Amino acid sequence: MTTVSAPADIQNPAYRLAALFFYLSEPGFTRSGHHFFSMSIETSNDLTGMQAISDVVGIVLKQMQEYAKPGMSTRALDNYGGELLRQYGARPAPKLMYGFPGHTCISVNQEVAHGIPSANVILQEGDLVNVDVSAERNGYFSDNGGSFVLGNDIHQHNKLVNASKRILRAAIARIRAGMRIAEIGRYIETEARKAGFTVIKNLVGHGVGRSLHEAPFEIPCWYDRTNTARFKKNAVVAIETFISTRATAVVEKGDGWTYITRDGSFVAQHEHTIVVTDEQPVILTTANGI
Repeated sequence: MTTVSAPADIQNPAYRLAALFFYLSEPGFTRSGHHFFSMSIETSNDLTGMQAISDVVGIVLKQMQEYAKPGMSTRALDNYGGELLRQYGARPAPKLMYGFPGHTCISVNQEVAHGIPSANVILQEGDLVNVDVSAERNGYFSDNGGSFVLGNDIHQHNKLVNASKRILRAAIARIRAGMRIAEIGRYIETEARKAGFTVIKNLVGHGVGRSLHEAPFEIPCWYDRTNTARFKKNAVVAIETFISTRATAVVEKGDGWTYITRDGSFVAQHEHTIVVTDEQPVILTTANGI
């Protein structure tokens, strides 16, 4: 799951305070559940462990996307993903860390993130579907996600989906140790605008590795001039895009988990877990095919 942050360019103090409270009161949030350090690859065992769990979540994400069919419930799709994780010896991170009511997060159409798998949500031809798979294995966590169009693109969502994929790949290729995190957000936001889209400003990427969410807790896909943090060499982070047709913020749906936009905008999200280096990052979740 991704974390929630208040956009720095919104100067209303009440808004910023409310957003901070929303983050700290996120369902299942505990200070012990979020590690206030960043995972760094220190040994060959670290790299092996991170690559192993990253392969798992990447493969499961890809297999879930291929398994999804019109007429299938999101609960059935989630059960399939949960069984795959079990077979690979991994535990679903949202359930493990936060008590999330599902093995994976599945969001459909105007749902943006953290969608609860349900027997009552039936996938339809042309739906914009997002699957987010994160898991733990042997003490290591990895995270990835991706939006896709189910079947034929009868609602013309592929332009949005393809823009999100392209921007994520290009943004990751620019990351270097010592670079300001804000500059990657600036790049993603700029490229989204060029493509005719906006970005969601209160969902962010994050550190990952020994826990699902670690420092740095905020890797926005927009330019936050107040964020002076820099990418550290050998750090493990989850980089995400949230590319939107109009909206720039999400709100909680009312079920305690799912995020939606107020105006019904569609949002495409794509995510890789990477290791930061002095040169191009090592993408650990390449098995997802994004």
